[in-house]
Amino acid sequence: MTTSNARSLDERAAFLEMKAREVRKAIVEMVHSAQSGHCGGSLSAADFVTALYFDLMDIDPAEPRKPGRDRFVLSKGHACPVWYAALALRGYFPAEELSTLRRNDSRLQGHPVATYLPGIDATSGSLGLGFGQALGMALDARLSGRKNTVYAVLGDGELNEGVVWETAAQAAKYRLDNLVAVVDRNNLQNDGRADVIMPMEPIDKKFEAFNWRVLEMDGHDMRQVLSTLEKARERSGRPTCVIARTIKGKGVSFMEDKREWHGKPPSDEERRRACEEIEGRTP
Repeated sequence: MTTSNARSLDERAAFLEMKAREVRKAIVEMVHSAQSGHCGGSLSAADFVTALYFDLMDIDPAEPRKPGRDRFVLSKGHACPVWYAALALRGYFPAEELSTLRRNDSRLQGHPVATYLPGIDATSGSLGLGFGQALGMALDARLSGRKNTVYAVLGDGELNEGVVWETAAQAAKYRLDNLVAVVDRNNLQNDGRADVIMPMEPIDKKFEAFNWRVLEMDGHDMRQVLSTLEKARERSGRPTCVIARTIKGKGVSFMEDKREWHGKPPSDEERRRACEEIEGRTP
């Protein structure tokens, strides 16, 4: 594991809340620098991605290709600023490189590319396909006798894709209890409210119907995030879906639950205000 289990839940949560603020600030800074990218869905996922990278996953930045490492796949690849921020702050590559987001010569493109950066195991972008890659990794681990866990992060709008449910069916068939899907349920996608564009509720019952174990959590309560994701990696004989109830743009008041911040970069003044809020320097 990446941190000592001897620390109390409160101590672990306090540390992760601090790291999540660093991740959020990095997200805002890099999207501002690029004047392109996705703040909203990156910010909504920041807490549970931070918990995975700085506490729960068995990973080593000094040995990014270690065979027994846990795997992370960002199936909603457009939210890659949160992944890049976590990787850089965890030590996979220099944090200074975050300012190159989306430049033509950068390793940090608008969707993650597995051959560009250490720590990225799956190229993703077309929604749903990352989930299928995560299934393949989990099946490979099973066949190879490895005990690692594979985490796949999906957007709730991504559940509109049929390939998601094809993957869910196959994961259940092979009883891949080393596969954990985390659904970022912020209820906003590019064109509006997710539950209006294509209603998917009850998400829990749908995954249960595919013979998945389902857990739910407040995706912004770090103690709950830790306890839920720890339970998710317990072997149960079935794959596990964690539904994270989140707020798009979480941590920046003027971005929260606003559709336009799905893919809108902040201006200079908006960047300043956002960073001050994240750092707690506003009244």
